[in-house]
Amino acid sequence: MLPDAPHRPDLMPAKTVYALYAIGYLVALTTVAGVIYAYLTRGKDPLLDSHFDFQIRTFWISLAIAALAFATMVLGIGFLIWIFLAIWGLLRTVSGFLLAHEGKPITGTRHFGMIAY
Repeated sequence: MLPDAPHRPDLMPAKTVYALYAIGYLVALTTVAGVIYAYLTRGKDPLLDSHFDFQIRTFWISLAIAALAFATMVLGIGFLIWIFLAIWGLLRTVSGFLLAHEGKPITGTRHFGMIAY
């Protein structure tokens, strides 16, 4: 028999939410499905929860930035905010997915919250 290996949680639920967020760039409803899934699935493992908390924060911060972009469209800067939001959200999604793929928790962010580490 092999000695007991350290428990590594299945991070497929977190990867699924990241995928739903990425698809959300084409079909926004999948982002809502992703955040609902994150809320319903969290609480089972601390490592997995670090990703779910990050994903939930990503959703709510993105919603706030999108509201600001929408409100400032009349001033002409809303389009710049939309571009920032697209890049910001994509970098968060990709960096979070890469950490989940490596089996690592999210311990923080850098570069205006764009990159998870």
